[in-house]
Amino acid sequence: MENNQLAQRVRAFRKLKGYTQQELAKELGVSVAVLGSLERGTRKTDPKLLGHIAKTLGISYEELMSDDRE
Repeated sequence: MENNQLAQRVRAFRKLKGYTQQELAKELGVSVAVLGSLERGTRKTDPKLLGHIAKTLGISYEELMSDDRE
């Protein structure tokens, strides 16, 4: 999946689940700057962090990573 698509999905799921960037960053144990750069697509993330994001948002890793065009 392209980094910008992943960034959009993280942002969309965060908003859908009612988290602010500050709240989600605190839950994840990362800075708001890290989460913000991830959501802008300017930061590559490791699968471990993506898995933690999915778990925190109550979705599966596959759902987070899915490409709707498939």
